[in-house]
Amino acid sequence: MNKAIYLDNSATTKPLQEVMQTFMAVNEQYYANPASIHAMGVEANDLLMRAREQVADILQAESKNVLFTSGGTESNNAAIFGVARSNTHIGKHILTSEIEHPSVLEAMKQLEKEGFEIEYLHIDKRGVISLEELRAKIRKDTILVSIMHVNNEMGAIQPIFDAGSIIHEMSRAVFHVDVVQSFGKLAVFFKGENGPDCLSISGHKIHGLKGSGVLAFRKPMRWQPYVVGGGQEFGLRSGTVAVPQAVALAKAARLAVEIMEERTKKYRQWQADICAQLQSYGEAVHILSNLQGAAHILSFSVRDLTGEIIINAMQKQGIIVSTSSACSSKQTKTSHVVEALHLEEHYKKGVIRISFGAHNTNEDIKKFKQVLAKVMMELKGEIDK
Repeated sequence: MNKAIYLDNSATTKPLQEVMQTFMAVNEQYYANPASIHAMGVEANDLLMRAREQVADILQAESKNVLFTSGGTESNNAAIFGVARSNTHIGKHILTSEIEHPSVLEAMKQLEKEGFEIEYLHIDKRGVISLEELRAKIRKDTILVSIMHVNNEMGAIQPIFDAGSIIHEMSRAVFHVDVVQSFGKLAVFFKGENGPDCLSISGHKIHGLKGSGVLAFRKPMRWQPYVVGGGQEFGLRSGTVAVPQAVALAKAARLAVEIMEERTKKYRQWQADICAQLQSYGEAVHILSNLQGAAHILSFSVRDLTGEIIINAMQKQGIIVSTSSACSSKQTKTSHVVEALHLEEHYKKGVIRISFGAHNTNEDIKKFKQVLAKVMMELKGEIDK
């Protein structure tokens, strides 16, 4: 399996060698607690602050508004709970979309138990929310709107800057955006008063390390800390800061942004080539993604088959892909994203997600297309019987 072609980069990515080298070097040389006042602690803290500044520069934020976390789930949870619980003096109304990551949807369910009113924005066939529905549902007592930038299952891109304009025009709500699947693939930043107010980032989606993430704010805001203790991270996230993870994430972020346009062009060509092949199978295949979505994700469904059958057939040929989201692929129920798309029953169980990463090559895609043709020939034969 070491020689397998890995096309499940939306689930996690293989760390870049440069990132691993940075991580190991910091562990070896700058292992002191950055909160310590001795010389070694000061050195570690200086390194931490430089990493914070690098991420802040990419996001067009101030470094004091960048918090290092353990990943996307923590960042999403922290943003949602922190904003909601500290703004009940304004209201308890929250808006989100029906296709958010489980770390957002489960947080919303918890808040609902606490008496908050949660409303969900619907999506169209492209997986995109309606700005008209957002405008209709937002209220004076809306305190939080949480919308992901790129959907992790089908790659749909949400109009977050247009949404931000509506949100800030019509309410005092904080606009949180999960950019876990878009950071390093699309331009992600704070765009003046009309952009997002806070962003969630995950290190292991950009060829960084698992256990690293960022929660960044456009400006200081009313927000309830979710971890209390020694007052690290400006008093907003206590606990000894993992300097090696933070520095490695900053390195991964910088590398991702530097070659983002080059990678995107390559991914888009691969996506188009595979789409053309999928379209040749006619009604046997339904393509969920489109070329207006994120370039690194391509999802499709094979009629009357389960995703597991396709995955196993491809895996035997050395190709690793996934069924929709890694967070729900082990469950037997249909993905909430697939349900929201209102697919025909014939296609609901057979969703496959291909996602590209920095380690993939043109040869990988050529091999994938060959294996796909072979597997589809076998499976279409079974369908026709």
